[in-house]
Formats: sequence, C-alpha cells, structure tokens
Amino acid sequence: MEMLLHGNALLALAAAVLWGGGDFSGGMSVKYAGGTMDAALRVILLSHAVSFAILLAVAWWRGDAFPHGAALVWGLVAGVTAGIALACFYVALSRGAMGASAALSGLLAAGIPAAVSVGSEGSPGLLRLVGFVVAGVAIWLIAAGPNPEATPADRGTIWLAIAAGVGFGIYFVALKFAGSAGVIWPLATARMGSLALCSLLVGGMSLLGNSREKGGTTGFRFTRVVVGWALGGVLLDTSGNLLFLAATRAGRLDVAAVLASLYPASTILLAAWMLRERPTLRQGVGMAVAAAAVVMITI
Repeated sequence: MEMLLHGNALLALAAAVLWGGGDFSGGMSVKYAGGTMDAALRVILLSHAVSFAILLAVAWWRGDAFPHGAALVWGLVAGVTAGIALACFYVALSRGAMGASAALSGLLAAGIPAAVSVGSEGSPGLLRLVGFVVAGVAIWLIAAGPNPEATPADRGTIWLAIAAGVGFGIYFVALKFAGSAGVIWPLATARMGSLALCSLLVGGMSLLGNSREKGGTTGFRFTRVVVGWALGGVLLDTSGNLLFLAATRAGRLDVAAVLASLYPASTILLAAWMLRERPTLRQGVGMAVAAAAVVMITI
C-alpha cells in the first residue's frame, strides 16, 4: 500500500511538471494566435485533434477495446469540461493576468476532486489533510506572485479563471471514473468530447459572425509560431494527462489531484528560463512551502 501511495504521488508530481509546461506552451500559442476565445478554441481543436490521432493509433496498436457504459460517459464528460476549462484558462493567460488566473484555477482544480475523494474514499488522515491545505497555500504563493509584465486582472478575467478551475476539478473527477477503461481510451474519449464541443462552439461563433470580440480585432492568426507552440503543448499535456490517470489508478484521487495541481511551479520556472522572468521572493517561498506539502502528503 505504501509503495502504491508513493507511486501515486510520484506520478502526480510528474504530471504537474508536464502540465505546467503544456500550459505555458498553450498560453503562448493562444497569445500569438490573437488572444481571443475564438483563437483559444481553434488552438485547442488543433492540439486535441493531434492528441486524439496519437491516442487512437496507440489504442489500435495495443488492441484495447473501445469503452462502453459509464466509462464512456465519464470520458466524454471529462472532455467537454476540459474543452471549456482550457478555453477559459488560455484566454485568461493570454490577457496577461497569468498569476491570478493560475492561482485561482489551481486552487479549485485541487479542491473539488479532494472534496469528492474525501467524501467517497474517507479521510486520508490528519497529516495529509493539513498537507492539502499547505499545498493550497503553496499554489497561491507560487501562482499569484506579481508579474511586472502582467496587466491587472479585470472581473471578466477572474471569472474566466474560476470557470477554468471548476472545469479542471470536474475533469479530474470524471477522468478518474473513466479510468476503469484502462489508460489510453479514457483520455481518447475525453478528446472526443472536447473536439465535439469546441467544433460546435467555433462553428456557432463563425455563423453568428462573433469571431470579433468587443473592442478587439479578429480572433485568429494561424502562423508557424502558433502551430509550433500548440504542438509542444500537445506533447506535454497528453503525457501529463496519461501520468495523472495512472496516478489515480495507483492511489487516492485527492493525493493525485492536489499534487498535480502544483503545476504552476513548472510554468513559473519555464517563464524564468525562456522569457527571463525572474521568480519573485514570494514565488520562491511558495516553492519551498510546496516541497513541505509534498512531504506531508506522501509520508
């Protein structure tokens, strides 16, 4: 049991590293594509279409049976909520309020599945419960640190971040329940759900002539840079999702979700490396607090 728990924690932490990189790549792609909801949806369509094709090929090569019943439904629910959450999150990131957006979405993404897990699997123990709270503090310190290039978050951006966090939290729970179908098909069916939803939304926006946001310009610029960032996000996000699903199969959902929700740390480190954005003292403290939370959750 202890080995499973440690494996569960290690897989979740690896997912956090990859998700942070995927968020960085996705946010950059949407920024270069125009920074609108239309651009975010089209970037997600591109990314998830590539991801779905790869997952489908792997499932066919492995000979995995197509899921049915509850596993299929949960996979589709995961995809629909992921599509909405990612669109909201990428738009929030592209508006410059990366810190507040990542902090709010990370806290909700960790809190919702943790509450579901405690209700369905029982208490994980006092030390781990305290560790979850400490991890929440770490997420806020890491993600909400000031960014000199960021613009203040307006009310609309904050609501986008909240919608993203709720969507991610539901996605974590749905993906866990879809995991009875294995590892590849739950994520593949989630991609089916997100592709269907985003296609409908893009089609509806095109028909209504709503690709021009209030006060903005046209919603999408499809360039080589956009595609490059999007494909980088595909590799990182898909790998992170597979690791998270494996983590939920190896142990408790709350442990996997809380540790995986530390992904803003890798986003900040990537920004420091690639954009020369030096982490603040507050973010450094947050990373130290995160390390303490990991110890409390995994011992």
